Order: sequence, then C-alpha cells, then structure tokens
Amino acid sequence: MIRSVVVGLDGSTESRAAAEWAAREAKRRFLPLRLVHVWEPVPAPIALAQFLGGETQQRWSERVPREVVEDLNVRHSGLDVSVEQVSGRPAEVLTEAAKDAELLVLGSRGLSGIGGFLVGSVGQAVLAHTEQPVVLVRAGEKATGGPVVLGLDTDHPDDTLLTFAFEAAARRVTPLRVVHVWNPPPYFAYGLPADPELDAALGKQDAATLTEVLHHWKEKYPAVEVIEESRPGSPAVHLVGASRDASLVVVGRRTRRSPLGAHIGPVTHGVLHHATAPVAVIAHD
Repeated sequence: MIRSVVVGLDGSTESRAAAEWAAREAKRRFLPLRLVHVWEPVPAPIALAQFLGGETQQRWSERVPREVVEDLNVRHSGLDVSVEQVSGRPAEVLTEAAKDAELLVLGSRGLSGIGGFLVGSVGQAVLAHTEQPVVLVRAGEKATGGPVVLGLDTDHPDDTLLTFAFEAAARRVTPLRVVHVWNPPPYFAYGLPADPELDAALGKQDAATLTEVLHHWKEKYPAVEVIEESRPGSPAVHLVGASRDASLVVVGRRTRRSPLGAHIGPVTHGVLHHATAPVAVIAHD
C-alpha cells in the first residue's frame, strides 16, 4: 500500500483545520492525503429526528467529506486527495488507519480563553495506541514560518524522535529549536539557600551534554540551523512557552504494551493541553 498522510474527519471546525494542515504536510512530503471520515451509527428514529433538520445521517456523512475535498482541491491543486468513509468507533478506526500512514493528523478543540488544546477521549485513545506519529491541530491554526521545537531528553535521546524533528525542520526550511530542561538542586526541600555558582556549573555541564548529543545530527542535516537551549525548571512549561513562536512542537512518548494507563507521560500531556502550535507526538521504545 502507498504510504499517505491520514487525517481524521468528522465535520467539526477542528477536523477541518486538521485537514488543511495535513494537506500542506502531504505536499511537503510528496504524498497523497487520505481523509478518514468516521461516523457512529445511531438508531434510525434518532437519525431522522427533526432536530437534525430532516437531514439523514447518511446524507450528512456524504456531504461533509465532499465539501472538504472540494475545498482542498481549490486550495491545493495537484494534491492527490481520497476519502474513506467508515462506520465504527472513531478511536479504533483511526488507530487502524494509522498503521499504513506516514503520520496521522487529528483536530483538537482549543481551550476557551487561552491558547492550547483540549484533547478529548478519542484523541487520547488514539495517542495511547498508535505507534505512528500523531499530530494534533487546533481550530484556527494558520501556517507560520516559526521554528520547529523539539523537547529532548539527553539521557535517552531517541533516533526516531530526532529524525522526525530534523526532517520537519528541513522540509519547512526553518530552524530547529532543541529544548532540554534539567532539574536544579532541591534547595528548598532541604531549607538551603540557592547556590548560583553551582547552578551555573550544572547549566554549563548540561549545555555541553546537549551539544554532544546533537553533534552527529547536525552533521547529518547540515542545512538545518540548530538552536540549542538548556534550561532549568519544568520541561512542559518551557516547551509551552517555546510553542508560541513555533510552527510545530515535537515531543515523544514511550511505547507501552499494557492496555491500562494514559501511555502519554506528564511532559507530553502538559504540552498537548497547553501548546499554541500543532504538536507532533512520536512513539518510541
């Protein structure tokens, strides 16, 4: 099967924004775009009820993807766009669709009054069980020329995560901003005064480690400008702050085989809920 960029479509403003983002990404990758329109069947009396304005569920399921395809064809001429309409549970259908995809793109509702995402049950279930990259896009997201931001754990740098981030920056011809956050000594826990000299020494050591980890990757992708940032504090807070000027934020999650738990991790969870740019979640061992 030909690899493609897959986007989940349900007719919402969020999924339409995801389709637009996915179309741009498919063109960057020279890949076809596949829209997967999932609808859950409801009993006929409900589907035909007056509160739906007399429009049956079948007509709705046909109209939504047709409108989106027509709009994408106008905005992205030459892009190969196809539609797959599937009846079933959205999380299960999208997880299955992602298996043959380069990446899966989902819409995510924005938080009222502030930037960020509200990741629903479908999005969380898909993230937890999909091993392909998943990108979440908010409604109202617009193309920006900002850097790609990567949250990196220098103790366990993963090749899959780094490759995705460097290639994303290369495709966009934009800098890659690599953010690593280290924990300062727990002065307050022991009632000790802060030690600026120790903090400076630890910061210098951490920055050197980050440079060492990235050395090979900068040689592999010489056209990508790399901005290294080593900071103390909370990883999620720094990544959310960096997302304000970013075109994409890239974070990882460790693959877990257990069916229980969120499978996302606290840092990725925090970034997903509060980042103002699209977020790519990369599963890795």
